[in-house]
Amino acid sequence: MALQGAARRLQAAGIDSARLDARLLLGAVLSLTAPRLIAHPDRTLTTNEQERFRELVDRRSRRQPMAQLLGRREFWGLAFRVTPDTLDPRPDTETLIEGALAGVPDRSAPLRILDLGTGTGCLLLSLLHELPQATGTGVDCSEAALAVARANAADLSFADRATFSRGNWTDGMDATFDLVVSNPPYIPQAEIDGLMPEVARHEPRLALDGGADGLDAYRAIAEGMRGVLSPDAHLLLEVGDGQGDSVAAIFAAAGLSCMDRRSDLTGRIRCLTLQWNR
Repeated sequence: MALQGAARRLQAAGIDSARLDARLLLGAVLSLTAPRLIAHPDRTLTTNEQERFRELVDRRSRRQPMAQLLGRREFWGLAFRVTPDTLDPRPDTETLIEGALAGVPDRSAPLRILDLGTGTGCLLLSLLHELPQATGTGVDCSEAALAVARANAADLSFADRATFSRGNWTDGMDATFDLVVSNPPYIPQAEIDGLMPEVARHEPRLALDGGADGLDAYRAIAEGMRGVLSPDAHLLLEVGDGQGDSVAAIFAAAGLSCMDRRSDLTGRIRCLTLQWNR
């Protein structure tokens, strides 16, 4: 009964996945997997469980993202902590991991990786998972986000290979890297409030706001690549829908050529691979 009532409430709030979300929330409260929850439909909730479930359903009905409510999101087959201080890792962003790995001829090489705007650390840590001799640095201007990234590195046993520092893109950086990745903020300011409520109301605006045209972060990254990106290194960037040509032009002016464009599952260009002009 509790599950059915919760599903109805979430559906009334405009959530398409109402029944699935209700089941996941109840499973989190009871520490039960979906199959076990389905196998025990008549389980009676304690008063504390009822209150906790009601609280989660209330928050979901206000369109708080499921990843924040559950505290976790799977990305590249790994579980990442998620909080309101970080973007929710999305499947589309896995396109950057695919592109980065495609450009690595020897996965056992001791590569140095830089992740700009690291958030949860999902890009850097996923790459460390695939590149066992690599080390990396994640940079973010949010100390709260860095705390989440450090916790994820510890959870995934990469704390000895990943460091995280507070900074504004490449400002003050004096190291060079073999691979640089970034999923920067690229939503034009005027469009943020029109995004789905889970994003517009609950994800950190700092990680969304790309300035008037959505391209401010790319300009800053392009300006800072000299001395950071090694001569033969690759830079991989996530871009918003329709931004590929504009972003490529910004980096072309900085001396970097677009070597590859990769599409996400919907067919939209999502990842650019860039390299210094030869």
